[in-house]
Amino acid sequence: MKNTNWTLYTCSGVCALIMLDTNVVAVSLPSIARSLNASFVDVEWVVSAYMLAFASFLLPAGSIADRLGRRRVMLYGLAVFALASLLCGLAWTPFVLNVARAIKGLGAALLLTSALAVIGHTFHAEKERARAWSVWGAAMGVAMTVAPLLGGLVTSAINWRWIFYLNLPVVAILMWLVRKHVDESKDASNASFDPAGALLFSAGLFCIIWGLIDASVAGWSSHATVLRFAAGAALLLVFVLVERRQRAPMVDLSLFGRRVFVGAVLGMFGYAIAAQVMMTFLPLYLQNAFGFSAVLAGCAMLPFAVAMVVFSRLAPRAMRVLDDRGILVTGLLIVAVGNFATALAAASLQYGWVAAGMLVTGAGAGLLNGTTQKAILACIPRERTGMGSGISTTTRFVGIVLAVGALGAVLAMRTADSFDKLAWLHGLKASPEMIGRIVAGNAADAFGQLPPAMQAVAQEAARHAFIDGFASVPYLAGGLAAVVAALVFVLARPVQKAEKV
Repeated sequence: MKNTNWTLYTCSGVCALIMLDTNVVAVSLPSIARSLNASFVDVEWVVSAYMLAFASFLLPAGSIADRLGRRRVMLYGLAVFALASLLCGLAWTPFVLNVARAIKGLGAALLLTSALAVIGHTFHAEKERARAWSVWGAAMGVAMTVAPLLGGLVTSAINWRWIFYLNLPVVAILMWLVRKHVDESKDASNASFDPAGALLFSAGLFCIIWGLIDASVAGWSSHATVLRFAAGAALLLVFVLVERRQRAPMVDLSLFGRRVFVGAVLGMFGYAIAAQVMMTFLPLYLQNAFGFSAVLAGCAMLPFAVAMVVFSRLAPRAMRVLDDRGILVTGLLIVAVGNFATALAAASLQYGWVAAGMLVTGAGAGLLNGTTQKAILACIPRERTGMGSGISTTTRFVGIVLAVGALGAVLAMRTADSFDKLAWLHGLKASPEMIGRIVAGNAADAFGQLPPAMQAVAQEAARHAFIDGFASVPYLAGGLAAVVAALVFVLARPVQKAEKV
């Protein structure tokens, strides 16, 4: 039997690697756009290709971990993650980079579900479970703290490609730790791999995300966009029907008949769409609005990340006063307030006010980070922790990828409207491609064909247009957080008297 503390630290480190890689890229997006001559749609896919592959493979990955062994699958995931990181660093076009990011997402799904399943299987008494998820949440928060600063430093000092190359030695260390400190566990009797379900879920989610991301170019009412949304909805409906007929499905759909479980899942979804997604959009705002370098943008993200670390560690103390439902509702409301404050501060171009908004949002995110995971896994039988971790992480990353697509489309649309209003006096009219380059932080290339005298005017108009467009993002995220908080409060309330999450 391994030392359980080292098991916890190792698995938390594996999960932190995923969070580090997810957020280290965000601050480097403008540099990637300039280096590979990419549009905003290309840049969105740098995030979304990874998230989409990740989210769509989490459910089958959880079943694979239960069936083949969680330690073994964690090692497989780390190996795939390392190889894909190498390909990301070598990428010579946006397409190659996005394919490599998708492969990395598949590896990340394998290692994350297995790591979470090990934690859930090892720590099952109430007190030790609360401590374990608090440590896990703090590790994730530390990764979020380090990620923007590390991404900025590496991008500015060396090259954006090194944010991927640096994963290689980290993965090597983690593989050694897993071999040394993690026991094998599995539940082959209840686990099954469902290729039809996995394909349907992945294809349905892909169609919806594709529609969201490309809608700003193709048009929201275009035949292509409507067809993608319709195909995605149809495929997901068939997925549900197929799963209901399985003897041992990837997802036990009967869980969704329990209010307490639905409330926990909604809490995770609200956390993802309103708090975690801002780690993608805030670095773009800080660089486009303030003209910060990648390093300064990374430093400027610290209020969000530090608050998240601190409040992740305070969550166990809050549990002495509030149950899981109370913490979920409180955290979501704090996130809503923080997002509204950030939206109000965005147009002021006063970093202090923006930082205050980020601080509040990070505090709410810290309360939610470990609690959301704990609340969902508390509803799952111990022997099905692979499935449970698949559900929880799928919810988290589906929320992020949907929010990146939807909020990114809103950002592009509002930026285009604002730019047209600011630039019409000078006879400027932006194409969807030009707006994509503006939002991606590649305005210099967008206006490269204009006369030199017009370029300064166009870039200043683009800057103010982006600021106006960005303000819509935290407003919408804050509203979504408030709505989800109300749903969690209503759905979980009757059950809390008889059954604790």
